[in-house]
Amino acid sequence: MKILKYLLFLILLIIIGSAIYFGTKDGTYNLMDSMVINAPPEVVFNKVNDYKTWESWGQWKKQDSTITITYAEKTSGEGASYSWEGEMSGSMTTTKVIPNKAIEQDLTLNTPGGERHPKVVWTFEEVEGGTKVTWGMKGEHTLMDKAYYSISGFNFDAAMHQMNKAGLESIALEVANDMKQYSINVDGVTQYGGGFYMYTTSVAKQSEIGEKMKSLMEVVKSFIAKNNLNMAGEPFTIYNEIDNANNTVIFSTGIPVKEQVITPDGSPVVCGFMEPVSAVKVSLKGNYDHLPEAYNNGHQYAEKNNLQIDSAGKMFEVYITDPEETPNPANWLTEIYIPIITIPATVETGY
Repeated sequence: MKILKYLLFLILLIIIGSAIYFGTKDGTYNLMDSMVINAPPEVVFNKVNDYKTWESWGQWKKQDSTITITYAEKTSGEGASYSWEGEMSGSMTTTKVIPNKAIEQDLTLNTPGGERHPKVVWTFEEVEGGTKVTWGMKGEHTLMDKAYYSISGFNFDAAMHQMNKAGLESIALEVANDMKQYSINVDGVTQYGGGFYMYTTSVAKQSEIGEKMKSLMEVVKSFIAKNNLNMAGEPFTIYNEIDNANNTVIFSTGIPVKEQVITPDGSPVVCGFMEPVSAVKVSLKGNYDHLPEAYNNGHQYAEKNNLQIDSAGKMFEVYITDPEETPNPANWLTEIYIPIITIPATVETGY
């Protein structure tokens, strides 16, 4: 009996000593991992803000294939939530959102040792090369957790850093693929009404048109705002002359206005008039990189339908969306017009 008492006393001492030892060890953690993703902040933010995207880029299913996910009625923004069941069940709720800047979330994990409630924080910072995304998690380990990690040798911090890094890499890959999406539709023959427009003209290498066009469009917009003119349509670009031999293009960037505007001599922006035109219309949803393919599709449509391209006409593009307001190139909408010669209907006469 004395031996048993001594053993029980020894076990009690070990338990008390272990409790004191593990209890005095710091159990707080504040883990953060960052990556620069080549995309605008809004695009990356939207990917993280909606819980319905987490299943595809998150690493949880790779670690536990039995996981089943249940989405709440609201899956994005403040108050959004979702939950899951598997080897370890849990839930997450978004508690604070600063659009395109930050997201805060409450995480609940149901472990064999009880519930754990870490806090999750995301930040999105526009930097050179894209968006610096930081994924952080902070909380405090329980006494049982600290004992388990010490005895088993499990490195909690290293495991979380590895999972977060893999998750950020998956987000970067998904965002890149999202921005590459595009579609081209040949809408057929249409009538473009024409009208007055303010414009400026320049020449550029074909590879430099996009960048130069952007700066010239700002000149036209500034002129319209400064002179309190009313826009009558979306911005557009007219291709006045294309020199394939020298790889140059003379083009005009313009914005429709309601009436003719007389500008002073030497003004960088002048007023023009576009006559109504019959044209093959092509709609491109996606990055401007796909414009050559869209034009090619329009010409193929004209050839297939025996439509004669007007060699004296000037092709033009109308930009329905503003890239400054629509950061994801996959959502840019451009209308392309390829002028054709309208052949009058045959008129039969009697004799």
